[in-house]
Amino acid sequence: MTNSRWKFLPRTLLGACMCCGTLAVSAFAETPPVVPVPKSTRYNLDSASEAAKAQPQHEAADQPAPKHDKTNPDEPDKGFVSRHEGFLKDLKAKDGKVGILFVGDSITDGWRGRGKDVFEKSYGSLDPLNIGIGGDRTQHVLWRLDRGEVDGISPKVAELMIGTNNLGGNTNEEIVAGVAKIVNELKEKLPHTKILLLAIFPRGAAATNPARARIKAINEELAKLDDGGKTVKYLDIGPKFLDADGNLPKDIMPDALHPNAKGYQIWADATAPALEELMK
Repeated sequence: MTNSRWKFLPRTLLGACMCCGTLAVSAFAETPPVVPVPKSTRYNLDSASEAAKAQPQHEAADQPAPKHDKTNPDEPDKGFVSRHEGFLKDLKAKDGKVGILFVGDSITDGWRGRGKDVFEKSYGSLDPLNIGIGGDRTQHVLWRLDRGEVDGISPKVAELMIGTNNLGGNTNEEIVAGVAKIVNELKEKLPHTKILLLAIFPRGAAATNPARARIKAINEELAKLDDGGKTVKYLDIGPKFLDADGNLPKDIMPDALHPNAKGYQIWADATAPALEELMK
């Protein structure tokens, strides 16, 4: 029976309305439902976006730049600046008396920690100055050199090892350019100092670690900076840390990057002949 509310409509109009109603319902049913994005997914997308914004812009490895604050990329990292200012105080306390200079990142910085005893035994009598800072890249070292960290001294030797931290942000060619720029800066600022340029140390526990091939290629280019020891001597002591299969033993570099006390002893022993020759 027809519903009473439709009884006053002509049959033709009633049929048309019912037909249109059927089409409307049918069309609505065929429209794909809107699937809401789960909160967790929206959060991940937003986080990824924010993380991308927080990433520092690409930096040239051969242009001076301070380490940036992680929460405010436009500002220098306070810890980094504090370390730099501390080195300036160390430099002043030395009153120009520096026989050997160490320049680098956390691996060089580690002479103050795991390598402390080896450092004192090997270099304590040579009036050493260590300006290594953990996490530094070539551009950070350049920034520090341009702000007085080697002013007023004339060490016999400057030992430099830098570049491993650039692997995540620069090409091989850029890293080579960055290291070469530091070498040139040291030569300019310390004209009477000979430079012992160490190859970038191996990293990654396995010999097949992708970083190994990159480091090998970079080191091959760095070797070309050697001028026969006249001002620069290149030395690759990386193999001294490896086992017979090319792996990095945990009892030498527990995290496959930073030496422990045993590793620092290997370092000191491996560089001793070259340092002795350069310091004559």
